[in-house]
Amino acid sequence: MAFDYDLFVIGGGSGGVRAARVAAQEAGAKVGLAEEDRMGGTCVIRGCVPKKLMVFASTYRNMFDDARAYGWELEDGDFHWPKFQKHMSSELDRLEQIYRNLLKDANVETYDARATLEDAHTVKLSTGETITAKHILIATGGRPQLPGIPNDDLGITSNDIFHLKELPNSMLIVGGGYIACEFAGIMNGLGTEVTQYYRGAQILRGFDDEARGMVADQMKERGVKLHTGTNVLEMEKRDGGIWVKSTTGQENIFDQVMFATGRTPNTDALGCEGAGVELGRRGEVIVDEYSQTKVPSIYAIGDVTNRVQLTPVAIREGMAFVETVFKGNPTKPDHELIPSAIFTQPEMGTVGLTEEEARDREPIEVYCTSFRPMQTAFAGRPDRVLMKLVVSQETRVVLGCHIVSDHAGEMIQLAGVAVKMGATKEQFDQTCAVHPTISEELVTMKTPMRTA
Repeated sequence: MAFDYDLFVIGGGSGGVRAARVAAQEAGAKVGLAEEDRMGGTCVIRGCVPKKLMVFASTYRNMFDDARAYGWELEDGDFHWPKFQKHMSSELDRLEQIYRNLLKDANVETYDARATLEDAHTVKLSTGETITAKHILIATGGRPQLPGIPNDDLGITSNDIFHLKELPNSMLIVGGGYIACEFAGIMNGLGTEVTQYYRGAQILRGFDDEARGMVADQMKERGVKLHTGTNVLEMEKRDGGIWVKSTTGQENIFDQVMFATGRTPNTDALGCEGAGVELGRRGEVIVDEYSQTKVPSIYAIGDVTNRVQLTPVAIREGMAFVETVFKGNPTKPDHELIPSAIFTQPEMGTVGLTEEEARDREPIEVYCTSFRPMQTAFAGRPDRVLMKLVVSQETRVVLGCHIVSDHAGEMIQLAGVAVKMGATKEQFDQTCAVHPTISEELVTMKTPMRTA
């Protein structure tokens, strides 16, 4: 049977674009791609990139006090949301065009349309066209979901926050994951009075307990009103904003309520079941270790599979897919020892096992230090940082590294190389310190804080 394409990709996010481009350029495949919204997907258009730009914008708030402490004579400035928003929008337009140009230069044919599965080799576009392909790759990503409580439509999600007409004076952020905590820091830094509710005992569940405790303490020190063990019980529109009653009995009115209570895979009405593609309990596409679904011609990568929801992981899964299907080199995407950063204020960088995970597996040593960094201590700020290594007693391999500090994301990228290579504590110790830096503590901690 003759197909229209060797590969048809549904979804123009980071993973789908990379897979399409590499299959076309390096494997000579004829490739088509459909995207119903904007090229670049969640990361570029409504996630990582605009969020990081907002992080940058929000951190200038402390600059004026810090600069004066260092001898500069200047007055506090005002933040102009519309000016920043316009510049951010222009930057996202620029990046989207880069994605489109990359696909065009790779001879990938693109369709600005919604694509749904018809069968193992056929997709139907919202324009009415029907297209056949030898292989189909689902890369539709995920989206934020509302919690399903009465009147939750009064709230917004992370998709909406970039498009606010004006900055709210007060905001409730509901959730305790990295998205909730990142935006709590952002909005607080931009001058909004931020309250955060999280139903659990501590934010950032799944991360190292000591590190997430440090982040929580620093968030509160910087002005975020963080309430754990708390959730929204009722909410309604009232004069002056959105009235919210919490499960602890508190009643407040906020200008905005943002829900960051989880994400769901974009498989609604995609046609998966009709095509024989199995979905999981949360709507995720079920795949094997090579990203292949139960239908041999259909694969899936990225957040739609609900494996590891990180942009670089989706890209690596896309590369592994191309190696497997178009280059004859069966390749499993590597989901072990993935470094990651949470752009809270302060940032948290992490790779490998948490202390809690490691001690459940084997005897460990924990090397840890917390201190006030030179730059902000000089300016009189109470900021603290945390540097932590989790080490196997038997093999001396560094099982985990956790950093809470400004620029932790930059540090953990490099520490991640060493941890991925299986470096031992002694090899860390043999590395000469770069002084004076925060990161030198990673190679100067000689005595374990505790064993477990």
